Formats: sequence, C-alpha cells, structure tokens
Amino acid sequence: MNLEQYIETAIRPRLQGDGGEVRFAEQKEDSLTLVFQGECSKCLILERCVRWIEEQIAHDLGVRVHIRAVRKKPYFWDA
Repeated sequence: MNLEQYIETAIRPRLQGDGGEVRFAEQKEDSLTLVFQGECSKCLILERCVRWIEEQIAHDLGVRVHIRAVRKKPYFWDA
C-alpha cells in the first residue's frame, strides 16, 4: 500500500468521524503534504494530529515521513 492509499483508507475515515477532512496533495522523498479541511482547518490541536498521523504511518507502513499540513478554509469564511 502506498502513502496516498493509506491516507485515503486508514486516516481519512478517522478524521471524518470528527467532522474533519484530509486530502493527499504531494510526496517528495520523506516529505508528505496533506491538505486539511472541514473541522481540521480550524482545529487548535492540528499539530498533535499531524504527529499522530506520522506515528501511524511509521507503525503500520514502516516508513518515516515528515508531514507538512496545509489548512484550507471553506470559501464562505472570506465572506
């Protein structure tokens, strides 16, 4: 299983359970960019969640990655 599939099948459903959303954006070597939306986009403890995702990837896939989190706020927040 590659990282994009792992995010889609193992991580995304867990975040959706709390009203969040995560989308795989890009991977460059050991750096992974994820876009966080929904409740995740305004979460005060997003960095803790990102560290948890890194730990889950290391545990389940045996791969060490650094995640760059991008918050994408809903379009209507600008109104």
